[in-house]
Amino acid sequence: MDIGELVSNGGIVFIGLAFFLLITGLFTVKQQSAALVERLGKFHSVRHAGLQFKIPVIDKISGRVSLKIQQLDVLVETKTRDDVFVKLKVSVQFYVLKEAIYDAFYKLDNPHDQITSYVFDTIRAEVPKMKLDDVFLRKDDVAIAIRRELEEAMREYGYGIVKALVTDIDPDQAVKNAMNRINAAEREKIAAEYDGEAERIRIVAKAKADAESKRLSGQGIADQRREIAKGLEDSVQVLNQAGINPQEASALIVITQHYDTLQGMSENVNSNLILMPNTPSAAADMLTTLTTSLVASNQISSKMEEVPAKK
Repeated sequence: MDIGELVSNGGIVFIGLAFFLLITGLFTVKQQSAALVERLGKFHSVRHAGLQFKIPVIDKISGRVSLKIQQLDVLVETKTRDDVFVKLKVSVQFYVLKEAIYDAFYKLDNPHDQITSYVFDTIRAEVPKMKLDDVFLRKDDVAIAIRRELEEAMREYGYGIVKALVTDIDPDQAVKNAMNRINAAEREKIAAEYDGEAERIRIVAKAKADAESKRLSGQGIADQRREIAKGLEDSVQVLNQAGINPQEASALIVITQHYDTLQGMSENVNSNLILMPNTPSAAADMLTTLTTSLVASNQISSKMEEVPAKK
């Protein structure tokens, strides 16, 4: 083999070696992620998004870390101050700090387990201080306590906490049924109070209407009797002017009203009214009885007026 062939073969080997080094040394890092490079087993550098190069065989990628915000859901069962077991679902949003990628990768083997432990510890320290109703009302306070605890603990390991949310509070089914019954009873109580108030208003309104109706009815009866008396007075005066004495005039008026009543009754075929007595002499008998009553009443009034005078 001559020198030319050796040179030619050496060039091919060199090109092949260079191509191998290029292929094995170049690598890419995706957006919102980072790659950690070790040289001979020791941490060397952090490579960010884009095309990167490492020395083949000597350097290696020990791992990749996502810089996106991640979410971990933790379900915790604990007991409240009023001895009710309740399950809380907590969602923790966290991310790797860019300035602490080394700590996040090398100091903590499993961040999910670490965060879960802190969430359990915080909830089981806070919730037993509260009654069940307070857990629902103060769930934001529980979330703030979880976030505060996690921020202090996880920053040392290169993790930041965006937010901690208590997304669900689930008591035992028997407790939920009891709470629903209490709520239903409370609403029925309020409905009964409103019904009672409405009934009271209806009764008062009806009583006022009845009183007004009776007042107007009494006023109408009084006006009717006043007009009847005035008509009788006018009738007696007309009869007196015709030469009929008052007693005869009264008898004539009574008989006329008696027959007017009978005529009115005969016009209403569905009337159940019975006029007793209903004889030709009934009007005269009524007049005699009325006159006797008036005379007796006048005599009694006169005697009562004479008694104080004798004393």
